[in-house]
Amino acid sequence: GSQCVVIGIASRKIADNWKVFQYTGDEQRSRNSERTTRDWVREVQERGAGEIVLNCMNQDGERNGFDIDQLISIQDCCDVPLIASGGAGSMRDFEQVFSVAGVSAALAASVFHNQDIAIPDLKRYLDAAGIEVRL
Repeated sequence: GSQCVVIGIASRKIADNWKVFQYTGDEQRSRNSERTTRDWVREVQERGAGEIVLNCMNQDGERNGFDIDQLISIQDCCDVPLIASGGAGSMRDFEQVFSVAGVSAALAASVFHNQDIAIPDLKRYLDAAGIEVRL
């Protein structure tokens, strides 16, 4: 089914809009596609995307929280599961991305690799906050 097709989108705020960036794994080639993130989200859904991973580049690696404003904006035009990426620094950041932005899932790397947050502790924290998790 369509849930097997997961689209990764790298998005950065430029002036007053979020834009899709290409080739973000290579600093020499990375560039603004000039597409708005909202337009691209609509298009990939029309093409059959079953889930979208949105990497909010302005927050990525900052560990100051997910880009809640962008995620809310994208959630408004997204009819498939939206997975937040970029910005997690605390358990409260995860709570907010679910309770405020309403995403289906969230991912992080450095807070787990550096052992700043233990996954079982995060799951218990989210469960206590009323967010559905598998314990």
